[in-house]
Amino acid sequence: MIIVLRHDISPDQKEETRHFLQNHGYKVREIVGEQDTIFGAVGLVQMDFREVELLPGVDRVIPISKPYKLASRELKKEDTIVSIGSVRIGGGRIAVISGPCAVESRQQMREAAAAVREAGGVLLRGGAFKPRTSPYSFQGLGEAGLQILREAGDEFGLPVVSEIVGTEYVEICRDYLDVLQIGARNMQNFELLKRVGELKKPVILKRGLSATIEEWLMAAEYLMAHGTDDVILCERGIRTFETYTRNTLDLSAIPVIKKLSHLPIIVDPSHGTGIRGKVAPMALAAVAAGADGLMVEMHPHPEEALSDGPQSLFPDQLERLMRDIEAIAPVVEKELERIPNGISSSLKVSGKEVKKSPEQQEGNRRFSGEVAFQGMQGAFSETAVHRFFGEDCQAVPCETFAEVFKHVLNGKVKYGALPIENSLAGTVHEVLDLLLRYPDIIVVGEEKIRIIHSLMAVAGSSLESLKKVYSHPQGLAQCSRFFEEHLEIEREPFFDTAGAVAHIAEMRDPALGAIAGREAAKVYGVDVLREGIENNPRNYTRFFIIARLETPPIYSPNMAALMFSTLDKPGALFSVLKVLAENGLNMKKLESRPIQGKPWNYMFFVAVDLPEKREIFDKTIEEIKGTAGDVRVLGTYYNHGG
Repeated sequence: MIIVLRHDISPDQKEETRHFLQNHGYKVREIVGEQDTIFGAVGLVQMDFREVELLPGVDRVIPISKPYKLASRELKKEDTIVSIGSVRIGGGRIAVISGPCAVESRQQMREAAAAVREAGGVLLRGGAFKPRTSPYSFQGLGEAGLQILREAGDEFGLPVVSEIVGTEYVEICRDYLDVLQIGARNMQNFELLKRVGELKKPVILKRGLSATIEEWLMAAEYLMAHGTDDVILCERGIRTFETYTRNTLDLSAIPVIKKLSHLPIIVDPSHGTGIRGKVAPMALAAVAAGADGLMVEMHPHPEEALSDGPQSLFPDQLERLMRDIEAIAPVVEKELERIPNGISSSLKVSGKEVKKSPEQQEGNRRFSGEVAFQGMQGAFSETAVHRFFGEDCQAVPCETFAEVFKHVLNGKVKYGALPIENSLAGTVHEVLDLLLRYPDIIVVGEEKIRIIHSLMAVAGSSLESLKKVYSHPQGLAQCSRFFEEHLEIEREPFFDTAGAVAHIAEMRDPALGAIAGREAAKVYGVDVLREGIENNPRNYTRFFIIARLETPPIYSPNMAALMFSTLDKPGALFSVLKVLAENGLNMKKLESRPIQGKPWNYMFFVAVDLPEKREIFDKTIEEIKGTAGDVRVLGTYYNHGG
C-alpha cells in the first residue's frame, strides 16, 4: 500500500506510522517526491487500510494493484536514477556501457578500457564467469578475470560491471564489482536474486529468454524486496521463431516499462541481434524509443575473441556509434552521460576504498552548487542547467542576462547558463555583448536542447475555453500556425515562458493559457492541453555555460570561441580566416557584430573545433593577433550538446 503523509507531519508522527506498519509485518520504504512524501508498505499481511488512515499525520492510503509493489510506478511517480560513482543512469541521460563479452587477458582489457573511455562510455563490462550453452566453450577466467577487470576500470576511471552466475560467488563479486549483472538465464534464479539484493549494490537485471514483462518486473521485485533500490532493467532480446538474428529485440518493452515502472531501462543490442552490422541501428532505435542507456559489446580485436566475436564492435565502430547517439539525444530530450574530468570514477579496488587527492575527488563529483540562469523556474534555461550539471545542482533564477553575469562575477554562484543561439531566431546578441563587456568571464561549456512548446492551462480548462494565451514573444512567434488555426485565441506577450505559466497558475482563470516547456507544468501545477505545437520541430537552442576566468573546466574542452576585429584594408577578414585554415582549425560559426560606440565597425564571432594538441590553437591565436585588430578568446569549452 502507499501511505501519503501530510505535509505538516511531525518527525514523531512519522516514526509512529513507520513502527505501526513494521509491527504489523510490513517492510517500509520512505520516498520523497516532488509533491508528496510517502511510505511504501509491502508484505504478505492483510489489514484494513482505514486503520492506517486514522494515524496522525497520514493524509490518505492508496492500494497498489500490481503484483510488483516496489518496482511499480504506482509506488513512485518519479523516475529512479541509479548512481554509480559519478555516473547516473536514468532521468534525462543515455549511459553507454561497453567492453568485451569475456575477460581474456590484461592486455585485452586494458585496450578495451582505453577504447571505451576514449569513445565516451561510462561503465566497463567484461565477463569473468561465462554461462555457456556448451560445456566445452570458454567459461571465463573466474576470480582472476574479475581482478583484471577491476584493474582496467581503475586505470581508466570506469566503474565495472560483470555477471554473477551463482550464490557461491556473491562475496567475490561484491569485492570487485561496482555493478552486478544478473544474466538472462538467471533472471528467475530466486535464491541468487535474494542474495544479490542483500548486498544493496546496483544491479543490472537482464530479461529472461522467454520472460514476460511482468515476470521480469517480479524478478526486480525480488531484488528490491531483499535490500537494493538500484535496479537497472536490461532488454536483451527474447526467443521467438525468427532465426536470422540471435534473438528478437523487443523495443516495445521500453515504453511499456516506462509506464509500468519507475526503474531505468537499458538495451543490449549486441545479444539482441548477434550480428555486428545490426548493433548500431538497433542501438539508435533503442535511444529513439526512450532507453536510458545501452550495453554494447566491443572487443579490441573481435576476430580473436574467445566469446561472441561476431556481435562485438570494433573500437572505431563504438566511437562512431557514440557520435550518432550524441547527435540524436537532443531530439528525444536526453543527454549523453559523460564522466567528468578526473582520474577515476570507480568506487572500490578489491573491496577497498580508492584513495584520491581532493582535486581528483572534486573532478569526479557532480557539481552540486548554484548555477544562475535567466528566467523563472521551469524555463528552458533551467532545463539546460540540469542537462549539463545534473540534478544535484541548484538552479538560481535571475531576471536578466546581466544579472547572471553579475552573480558569477561577485562569486554568488560559480557558473551561469545563458542562451547564445536559437536555430530559428538566430544569435542572442546581448549575451555576446556581455561577454565582451566582462573580460573576467569565460565560456566553459555548451549545451544544446530541443525546444518543444506545450500549451498549458489550469485544471478544468480545455482548448475550447481558452480566450488568451501568454508566452515570450519568440514562443508566440514559433507557434504561429497554432494561432492561425485558432483565431479566437488572443496572443499576449510575456517576459518569460515559465513566467507566463506562473502567471496563469496564479490567476486560476480557465480562459487563460500559456506556452512553455512541459517542465513548467510540473513546477506550477497546471495541465498540458497540447504538446509540440511549435511550427518547426527542428527548434533547438544552444546555451553557453559561463564562469570566472580562474575556474577550472568540468569537462575537457573540445571547442573554442573567439572574437576579433579586422583592420580597415582589403582582404582583412580573409587573412584571418586563412590563418585558421592553414592551422587546420575547423570553423563551426562565423558572424559579424557591430562594435558598440563605433558605427560601421564590426567584431567577428567565431567558434572552432579545438585541436587535440592545444599548442596548435595557441599558435593560431598568436598568428591572428598579428593579422587582426583586437582579439579576445571567449573561452575553450566542452560542447555537451552536439
